[in-house]
Amino acid sequence: MAHPAEHRTFGKQKKQHVLILASGDHVRHLTIRPWMAAMTLCFVCVLGIGYLAATAYLIFRDDLIGATIAHQARMQHDYEDRISALRAQIDRVTSRQLLDQQVVEQKVEKLFEQQAALTSRHGRLGGLLERAEESGLSTEEPSTTATPGKQASLSGGVNAIENLLGTSKKAATPAAFAALGYAPVGENSSDRADRVFSKVTLSLKTIEQDQLHRITQLTRGADKKTEEMAAIMTRTGIKIDDLKPSGIGGPFVEPQDANGSIFENSMNDLDVALNRLEIMRSTAGELPFGNPAPGRNITSRFGNRMDPFLGRPALHAGIDFQAETGANVRSTGAGTVTVAANSGGYGNMVEVDHGQGITTRYGHMSAILVKVGDTIEAGDIVGRAGSTGRSTGPHVHYEVRRNDSPIDPMRFLSAGVKLQSYLN
Repeated sequence: MAHPAEHRTFGKQKKQHVLILASGDHVRHLTIRPWMAAMTLCFVCVLGIGYLAATAYLIFRDDLIGATIAHQARMQHDYEDRISALRAQIDRVTSRQLLDQQVVEQKVEKLFEQQAALTSRHGRLGGLLERAEESGLSTEEPSTTATPGKQASLSGGVNAIENLLGTSKKAATPAAFAALGYAPVGENSSDRADRVFSKVTLSLKTIEQDQLHRITQLTRGADKKTEEMAAIMTRTGIKIDDLKPSGIGGPFVEPQDANGSIFENSMNDLDVALNRLEIMRSTAGELPFGNPAPGRNITSRFGNRMDPFLGRPALHAGIDFQAETGANVRSTGAGTVTVAANSGGYGNMVEVDHGQGITTRYGHMSAILVKVGDTIEAGDIVGRAGSTGRSTGPHVHYEVRRNDSPIDPMRFLSAGVKLQSYLN
């Protein structure tokens, strides 16, 4: 190896360290400078000093480790508290949902109870409406709007709530609750339920009010019709007080305070009014308000007249109707035959007892078609017109008597004409 050259001024130069790197055919030379060695040494020293310093710091500063552990513990506790709070919130939400579901279930049950009450009421109301129709009473059906609840109409609407909730009773509560879960922003499921059920309740109350309105109209109509019939019948001398039903009694029981008491009282009032009207109609059918010879002219009225045989004033106790021999003679009211035989000046006579001390007589008949004890109705044929007994020619002699005293039959005939509109 060649000796390094000597510097002319400073003498020999310091030997340089060369690092040879060989890789296959490739050889590289790296000259290690003194400054590079110094920097490497300094870097190693700095790392060593830093390591030693950190180790010493950690050893002599246990409080830092404790603080770090405490900080980690606090963080863990915070996370656990947060998780507990979230769980509690979930439990509250779940409890609230269960409570809302229970509220929905209770309200649905309450609505079904109201609907069942309306349906059961309609069963009785239907019977009253039929009786009112048979008595000639009518009222216009209350107008209803096209709302879901109004689909029940006056019949109580068995499917009103199902149509609104879109489900049957068995599935109404869960489905309704699920639907209520999708409430708009700012409106929870409870508010949604209150709004829906308030709508249904309002519809059911509207139906009930319509029913009450109709019942009230029918009750007033029945009372008015009864009073008008009573006024007509009173003019004939009949005591209307005797027509009130008797045999009513029972132990005293405090009135019910149920919500349906008003409705029940209204139906009871209608029932009483229809009973009075039916009694009045029945009495009008029993009493002699008919015509014994419909379409026939009156030839002699009730009162004093010249006797056709004696030629002097005498009381004519009835009315004579012009009729040919064999014409039908009809009963003017329902009753029981008490006389069916030849009776002196009456000739062939039939007497019918109508109750309340009122009887009718049909005289001078050519034939008698009933017998004593027969029960007849108004308009039944009791005999044929003739001229038997004290008579100048064929006609129908008709009398009305109260307690065996004759009264003017025209009172009953006129009243009968007025009562026809109430009886038909």
